[in-house]
Amino acid sequence: MTFDEWARARLPTLVRFAVALAGDRGLGEDIVQEVLIRAYGRWGRIATLDQPEAYLRRMVTNEYLSWRRRWARVTPHADVPATTESGAEPDHAETHADRSLLATELARLPRRQRAVLVLRYYEHLTDAEIADVLDCPQGTVRSLASRALRTLRVDARDRLLTGERP
Repeated sequence: MTFDEWARARLPTLVRFAVALAGDRGLGEDIVQEVLIRAYGRWGRIATLDQPEAYLRRMVTNEYLSWRRRWARVTPHADVPATTESGAEPDHAETHADRSLLATELARLPRRQRAVLVLRYYEHLTDAEIADVLDCPQGTVRSLASRALRTLRVDARDRLLTGERP
């Protein structure tokens, strides 16, 4: 499979992953662009791998984790107003607001914790696969996930107790 064929077939999936990881569409697209530039030069070797998509996903994860250090970029995030509780089916705006709220909450986490949660709950990877992507022991993956979820729970509880909006 050529690089062009692979990119046409799998690029949307890779971009969705990067956007979920970065919490920002523009930054996710920038990360994928950087990765694809490097992957194009190595495509002959990457194409021979059993799972080239897993390799590129790891490249995206590594690029995301090093992005701020390398480029010293700060991505501002807007505050999302709280959604109203109703018994009806949520409309498109509420669904979008929920996604924005989730992205805002994930943005508060350190990069490696956020990467673990996105790989676990968005990409549905096992601890072993996450450990392989992040190049760390499985125990570290579980520890990072536990700390991230605890932080999200404590932040949500504190906001509920104080009446603060996210």
